[in-house]
Amino acid sequence: MTTTPDTESAPLLRVLAVDDEAPALDELTWMLGRHECVGQVVPAGSGEAALRVLHEEQVDAIFMDVQMPGLSGLDLARVLSRFTTQPPIVFVTAHEQHAVDAFELNVVDYVLKPVRDERLDQAVRRVVRQIHGRETSASAGDETIVVELAGVSRLVPRSDVLYVEAQGDYARLHTAGESHLVRVPLTTLADQWREAGFVRIHRSSLVALGHITEWRTEGGRTTVVVGGHELVVSRRHTRALRDLLVRRAQPLGRGGS
Repeated sequence: MTTTPDTESAPLLRVLAVDDEAPALDELTWMLGRHECVGQVVPAGSGEAALRVLHEEQVDAIFMDVQMPGLSGLDLARVLSRFTTQPPIVFVTAHEQHAVDAFELNVVDYVLKPVRDERLDQAVRRVVRQIHGRETSASAGDETIVVELAGVSRLVPRSDVLYVEAQGDYARLHTAGESHLVRVPLTTLADQWREAGFVRIHRSSLVALGHITEWRTEGGRTTVVVGGHELVVSRRHTRALRDLLVRRAQPLGRGGS
């Protein structure tokens, strides 16, 4: 595996590997142990065993199966979501159907078995970037969103999302070239993503302030342009949005030659 600039100076990770099948756990432990960003791998043969490790020791990240008897990977992720500090989680599974649940639990990555070196390398580097706050978007709290496209699970950085539209109990995320339907209401995303710079401009739409390039008011109708798309701003949200944009604008420097 090659070394890239964003990981070569990072401290080595202490990783917890969790799988109820011994051969799969041995393989995952071996593959993680070979990675240049990983210093130690702690194996656990069940969700319960993993929870005991987490109560007794500190780990930097967790790579775990989803479907396990007793405490499943999803169950363990829900327990960890109540921890004050939650280690980044990567699901390693043969089952694609849990990808949407993974989004709701804010996992860092979702790797399908059989695991390839290149894919595991990508997942480890995502973990490193999250831990050390060096997402390429320069957004310290950038999340990775699991979406479904033609039966394939994909990961989309939240910083790539330009705006969001409500579709009933779902939300459609719009990036520069694609859109993705996720099983989360717009009101939930508005609350969860407020600190990341997403604001409500209409009862059915949410925009990323940093991606707004134009503001237009004609005939009492206000719109904003985001990624080349013109979106209507409701009267209810016009003043608050204008104030936010003004505060975010950088003042011109004074003086100088």
